[in-house]
Amino acid sequence: MEVNRALGSGWYAHGMSLYTQEIKDAAKRLYLRHHTPKEIAAIVNVPLRTVYDWRTKGQWDDLLSTESVEEAMGRRLALLSERDEKTKLELTEMNSLVESLVKLRHSRMLMEGKGEPGEGSEGNKRKGASGGKRKRGRKKNDVTGIQEDDFKVKMHKYYFRYQMELREARHHRFRMLLKSRQIGATWYFAQEAFEDAVLTGRNQIFLSATRAQAEVFRRYIVGIARQHFDIELSGNPIILHTEKGPAELHFLSNNSKSAQSHTGNVYIDEFFWIQKFNELYKVASGMASQKRWRKTVFSTPSAVTHEAYDLWTGDRYNKRFKKKRVEFPGFKEMQSGILCPDNAWRKIITLDDAEAGGCDLFDRKDLELEYSPSEFANLFGCQFVDDTFGVFRFADLEECATDVSQWKDMDPSALRPFGNCPVWGGYDPSRHRDDASFVIVAPPLKPGGTFRVIKRFKWVNKSFTWQAAEIKKLCAMYNFTYMGIDVTGPGMGVFDTVKTFYPQATPIHYSVGSKTRMVLKAQEIITSNRLEWDAQETTIAHAFLTIRQTYTPNGQVTYSANRTDTTGHADVAWSIMHALINEPISHDQAQGACVEVL
Repeated sequence: MEVNRALGSGWYAHGMSLYTQEIKDAAKRLYLRHHTPKEIAAIVNVPLRTVYDWRTKGQWDDLLSTESVEEAMGRRLALLSERDEKTKLELTEMNSLVESLVKLRHSRMLMEGKGEPGEGSEGNKRKGASGGKRKRGRKKNDVTGIQEDDFKVKMHKYYFRYQMELREARHHRFRMLLKSRQIGATWYFAQEAFEDAVLTGRNQIFLSATRAQAEVFRRYIVGIARQHFDIELSGNPIILHTEKGPAELHFLSNNSKSAQSHTGNVYIDEFFWIQKFNELYKVASGMASQKRWRKTVFSTPSAVTHEAYDLWTGDRYNKRFKKKRVEFPGFKEMQSGILCPDNAWRKIITLDDAEAGGCDLFDRKDLELEYSPSEFANLFGCQFVDDTFGVFRFADLEECATDVSQWKDMDPSALRPFGNCPVWGGYDPSRHRDDASFVIVAPPLKPGGTFRVIKRFKWVNKSFTWQAAEIKKLCAMYNFTYMGIDVTGPGMGVFDTVKTFYPQATPIHYSVGSKTRMVLKAQEIITSNRLEWDAQETTIAHAFLTIRQTYTPNGQVTYSANRTDTTGHADVAWSIMHALINEPISHDQAQGACVEVL
């Protein structure tokens, strides 16, 4: 217990139990009564990550009784109502729950033919007489009332032209789409899959790099059902009751152990950013091997060294049939959508194609200002990055992408999302462009451990005083023990202001020597698989890929990413390196323990 007092009352050592079974049982009972982990941690006075550990190891989720959405919301409202001196957040949550419950009960009464809430029996009789048969005992996730024409009226007529082209090609058993960012591909394929499930009763399987990305499909489908058909879908997987029988909608990450046990139409999102793609692709092909199933893969491009690149170019097909080598269609042909020799229908949709197809959601001038020409070509022009000449290899960067849902010590909704654990900051200023980058990196708790990029900010067209004010807010939320700020040019204004409230801020002066040390340090960490970031932040890998080895006029080796007075590049990569450089090249030094403060 002396150790406990020395480190603080909230200290917790993994592998050692400092809590009695009585405390664990109390926490479990609270969870089964639908208290949140954060609330439980405060009530039983244990660290939040400890509650998460107990929940996972004890499989508490499996013990929760099956409830409808309405029942769960009612239980939560009752729990909050019992509390004295409610916080502002709790009052806001209660108001939201009441509003949602009223809407749910209103919708349920209408579906059951009971008329508007408050109507008497006469009102119900009138409804029954004029409105046809009353619906009784409606099943969960019942979509039997939705017909093909409903989709035409409520969905299809709002498609952009390129989305209609994707729909017209849905009969192909294998489709490959290379696309610009944020043109609505994920939304479209979620709708397409939902429509197919409703009308045919076929299963739909969604695979993504992380669980969070797979959940994007689910949110879209739930939203489509609610917004356009006034149906609340629940469950994971979602089991639809259709006129053709039950249809299962599965939302899986690429590390899902149960993925290969399913069959159905398969959709793989951002496949050019998935680690060990070939392994996943083999599983996906098995799930859709019967002729009635379809397989669709779509993504923004990454690097030419990605495992999926030869599948896209047709080289994989030609390697199998060397004696019958055939030429695959080129870029322009694929922009129109074309069936290729390997029986895969391929299509490319650039930002230009999207705008020509009616998409007016982008401001090209802003994008061209925000991104360098090579970034723009990759993100919006469907051009692959050739990393064979880069300082960082895509295969190594690919290993950095991770599913952040596994970070149990993070609570984004908390006032201090990372508790009192130490973090490092890295800031890269705008030059003559309008964006700057700031990252928060969690250093390893042990020498040689893993760094994590837990937050990334991109500030566009903001003054240095505004940016410094944002950093000050972050200092109130996180325990910064180091912050590296590039003081080149406009970075000096940010640095001088930050020093007034965070005196430990460290200036970084760019020179041949300092850039070399930062790149070498980043190489050491990345090649050792000691850096992680959110797999959904694909632009981080791209930023590292653009860094090249160059030479100064007098012949010295240096590193750059095509920075000039008018274009910045790799901002987020440099900001991460500004944080990582705090660890010496030889990292055999203790980083300090994390102390949880409740």
